[in-house]
Amino acid sequence: MGFMKKYVSKHWKLFLVAVFFVSMEALADLLQPTIMSHILDVGVAEKRLDYVLRMGGLMLIITALGAVAASLRNIVASHVSQKFGTELRADLFEKIQSLSFTNIERFERASLITRLTNDVTQVQNFVNGLMRIFVKAPLLCIGSLIMAVRLNPHLAVVLLIVVPIVGVLVALNLKVGFTRFVGVQKALDGVNRVIREYLSGVRVVKAFNRFDHEAGKFQEANTDYQNKSIQVTRLLAIFNPSILLTVNFGIVAVLWLGAWRVNQHQMQVGHIVAFVNYMTQILFALMTISLVFNMFVRAKASANRIGEVFTQVNEMTWEDSAALPAHRPGGRIDFENVSFGYEGSAGEPVLKNINMTCLPGETIGIIGSTGSGKSSLVSLVPRFYDTSSGSICVDGVDIRQLDPAKLRDRIAIVPQKTILFSGTIEENLRWGHEQATNDEIVHAANMAEAHSFIAACPEGYETRLGQRGVNLSGGQKQRLSIARALVRKPDILILDDCTSALDTATETKIKQSLKAFAADVTCLIIAQRITSVMDADKVVVMDDGEIVGIGTHETLMKSCRVYVEICQSQFGKELPHVKAE
Repeated sequence: MGFMKKYVSKHWKLFLVAVFFVSMEALADLLQPTIMSHILDVGVAEKRLDYVLRMGGLMLIITALGAVAASLRNIVASHVSQKFGTELRADLFEKIQSLSFTNIERFERASLITRLTNDVTQVQNFVNGLMRIFVKAPLLCIGSLIMAVRLNPHLAVVLLIVVPIVGVLVALNLKVGFTRFVGVQKALDGVNRVIREYLSGVRVVKAFNRFDHEAGKFQEANTDYQNKSIQVTRLLAIFNPSILLTVNFGIVAVLWLGAWRVNQHQMQVGHIVAFVNYMTQILFALMTISLVFNMFVRAKASANRIGEVFTQVNEMTWEDSAALPAHRPGGRIDFENVSFGYEGSAGEPVLKNINMTCLPGETIGIIGSTGSGKSSLVSLVPRFYDTSSGSICVDGVDIRQLDPAKLRDRIAIVPQKTILFSGTIEENLRWGHEQATNDEIVHAANMAEAHSFIAACPEGYETRLGQRGVNLSGGQKQRLSIARALVRKPDILILDDCTSALDTATETKIKQSLKAFAADVTCLIIAQRITSVMDADKVVVMDDGEIVGIGTHETLMKSCRVYVEICQSQFGKELPHVKAE
């Protein structure tokens, strides 16, 4: 809850303004029963019409002032709570963006979505209510108690019995309710997770006709959410009527005791009417306080979940003064005894004792069996993760000294899983470099063999893409992803198995374009096919997280058993050879 201090210091003035208007509204409500008592005991009892009209007019004025105060309170409260919610949601999103992959992977993606949406809404609603009924309820409750005691101390004995009983019920409600509201939010995480998984893999679900299976998973998560919500509803169904019953017994006791005292000529009828009104105000105030506590425990549960994200500390550190040298060509990469393992993973590290150097302008092919650590290796270069031991240097500077944002300005990546965003094709390509000219975008699209299919679209580069580029084929998405990276004009270009959906002829054309483009660029190419890397300046062969061979295709064919086995598995006995240029 420590993150709330920032918003309290920012909005406390308007918060107090809202509380002032709430206090005025509560004061107006508190004065009305007393005025009504005077009208009955003086105006009606003594048949003084002038007194009735005068006091009635005063009651109308007070009611009007209370209504104005209520309207102003609503305006201020809505403004503050909406602004607070917007700022909290933006700060939480910014915090998530600033975290390393290691930090983010401590949370489920569905849970982060719930925290950004539903949890923030719960806290926002509580803040909004805090400036409205939540402040008014205690003021009405305490004020009604004071006014009732001043009005008739004898009837106030009933309050000495009713109020403590209600206080115990509210305390039990708070104690029992918190854990159940936490369970509701976790169950909502589960619903969001199933929905997210289904929508992400809807094509696979339909292809394998597994709709019934997915429907069953959703039904299980949805039923769990239902059961958790029912538990909370049952809690409210027990406590709220109990509070209502207790206060109503108090009202009955006031009517009985008051009637007896009136019959004994020890008090006036107006006192009974006023006291019942105060008891009714106390009733609604206590009911509201019970609701406040329910909303409080739910908001507290949500605030704790939000706080878990804010308390995450980015484990990546750097020196503000450290910078890459400005000389070009750049892009030298040195791996020195690098080992790496994912947090929470059991067994040996996924990378062990990696040593190699990539020179500016070199094209390095990286090949190996599935799970050999190829993608993990290249993910260390842009500091998606930090090494467990050893160091990686770019242009002679240890990347652990560099701000990841500055390092990534020099790097372009085409990921294994192609990600495109909603918007036009041009907007997606400008992700690589926002200030790129139209000629630069077209040139990059040509090198990626994407210009032809873009030009064939009715709207060309202004063609709008659906979410994740759903209206494009796999090969088209990969070509756009390559073009986006080329627009960046990086020092280091990482291609992570990004031509798997392309035919051989298209891949060959792209490789030829890359050879001209990458004359001064360090290019790391991860591939499953030997033909994708066999003409690279160096081929790095990985097996079980270790480098088992480095060299040209011809050298590795003579010296690396793993490389030969990969070739034989892909080509049989007719092993390929690099064509002479």
